Amino acid sequence: MVLDSLRYWAQQTKVDGFRFDLGTILAREPNGFDNQSGFLKACTQDPVLNTVKLIAEPWDCGPGGYQVGEFPPGWAEWNDRFRDYVRAFWKGDAGASDLSTRLVASPDLFDRLGRKPSACVNFITAHDGFTLNDLVTYNDKHNEANGEENRDGTSDNRSCNWGVEGPSEDVEINRVRERQIRNFLATLLLSQGTPMLLAGDEFARTQKGNNNAYCQDTEISWLDWNIAEKGKSLIQFVKKLTDMRHNTQFFVGTDS
Repeated sequence: MVLDSLRYWAQQTKVDGFRFDLGTILAREPNGFDNQSGFLKACTQDPVLNTVKLIAEPWDCGPGGYQVGEFPPGWAEWNDRFRDYVRAFWKGDAGASDLSTRLVASPDLFDRLGRKPSACVNFITAHDGFTLNDLVTYNDKHNEANGEENRDGTSDNRSCNWGVEGPSEDVEINRVRERQIRNFLATLLLSQGTPMLLAGDEFARTQKGNNNAYCQDTEISWLDWNIAEKGKSLIQFVKKLTDMRHNTQFFVGTDS
């Protein structure tokens, strides 16, 4: 039934792939996670599904739920290690040596079983958490509008407001924030692997510090297409980065 549904979406609605939320559960067998599980095999062997993108969020909350890099060839995976190390580096909490492996599609995680760099889906922000603009504007989450007294959403954001919590009129603070946004975008789009860009990050969309806005059908979660000059300038920067982008094989350090 599940495979029939996936085929329907691929054939009838022409979607080009699927991202599986909490994807580890797809490979959980009686003895735990198994990257040769029936479902994973069925997808990669199916004549329709093996022609579309299959992307796993490679973790869930069950036993042995964290499985980044453990899915088989034919599957791509979100790489949260890239997110965490890039955020820490540009905040000043990690060094270049911590970042280097993430820039080349994390071969320590993905260069196995004939997998390609594209199996590594790099991201800095996603639908859960801060937008890129908010990552450089807030030290802390501001989820009061969600009605849970700001208890919901993660507190581990690795963010930095660069001097003032929230929007600022300070020219120097805004200059640093805009530079940091460009640093993040350049790191994402010029790294090996498959980049994933959160909608609106290309024009500095904000959720006003809310990092758990799934429950909001308000301006907090909407995309405002009346893009300001700051956003238009950022879009042009992103276009230049995508023009520069290209994929190669894994880079592996060797002794001279």
